Amino acid sequence: MTIALLSHIDLDAGYPDRFAAAGYSLHFATTPEQRANLDPQIARSIRAILTIGTIGVSAAEIAALPALEIICAQGVGFENIDLAAAKQRGIQVTHGPGTNSSSVVDHTLALMLAVTRRIPQFDASVRAGEWKKTRWNVDGMSGKRLGIIGLGNIGALIARRAAGGFDMEVGYHNRRPQENSPYPYFPNVTELAGWADYLVVATPGGANTTRLVNAEVLKALGENGYLINISRGSVVDSDALIASLQRHEIAGAALDVVDGEPKVPAEMLALDNLVLTPHVAGRSPESVENMMVLVQSNLDAHFSGQPVVTPVPE
Repeated sequence: MTIALLSHIDLDAGYPDRFAAAGYSLHFATTPEQRANLDPQIARSIRAILTIGTIGVSAAEIAALPALEIICAQGVGFENIDLAAAKQRGIQVTHGPGTNSSSVVDHTLALMLAVTRRIPQFDASVRAGEWKKTRWNVDGMSGKRLGIIGLGNIGALIARRAAGGFDMEVGYHNRRPQENSPYPYFPNVTELAGWADYLVVATPGGANTTRLVNAEVLKALGENGYLINISRGSVVDSDALIASLQRHEIAGAALDVVDGEPKVPAEMLALDNLVLTPHVAGRSPESVENMMVLVQSNLDAHFSGQPVVTPVPE
């Protein structure tokens, strides 16, 4: 049976061969042009889609695939999958919670350290022959306050490592308090930002969190505060963040995600108090393997008439 692959996977790791051995045929549609110009004969044969939350599947794309039965988001996010359209057609939707958590948490701590200790600037200075010129005193992370927006699986792991490894005090904001959480709950993001030295965005993307971190939140974070985003670019108001960094109204920011990526605003590229990585927090050999194993488990379960392993939450 045919699977439409809407996002890239590591071809060198043998995943196409794995799917072929399991009886699946992959059709690659990894660019907007390929998705918009899908051959009608192929479209009629597609029974499954592999995608990611930032690409998703629109209602129009679902309507163009009459045989579609299941949509698998490879990572935890599924914000751009039209769940209503899928439900109307009786199409199963799954995602990949927990598959890349460890990698994302590693990257989060790396970003926090990089922007705090000015690692990119020091590296560039050494390469430019300015060893003595730039031996500045820089901040440390230990003992500081960490505010986490979204204390889910990834947020909780970030909290554990920050508290256990850096003696950081942790607070959080969710839509509602978590029962039995050892960390103080803040009823809104602005209050959390006003308390925190570091504000880490770990909440899901989507309409409910669009520009959740705005000018007011950044003002509350203050001139000694750092913003870290490993969630979705849409959660942070890019214009407000650029203005805040230009005016040094916050100490710095580190982003693995940017609204509108892969296009990055030119104003961001000029900022020396901003660290950027190209949405790679969740990428590691282990996490990609975990995602592919879970995707195949969901496909195998569905096509054998069994309940899928990780359906998206209702």
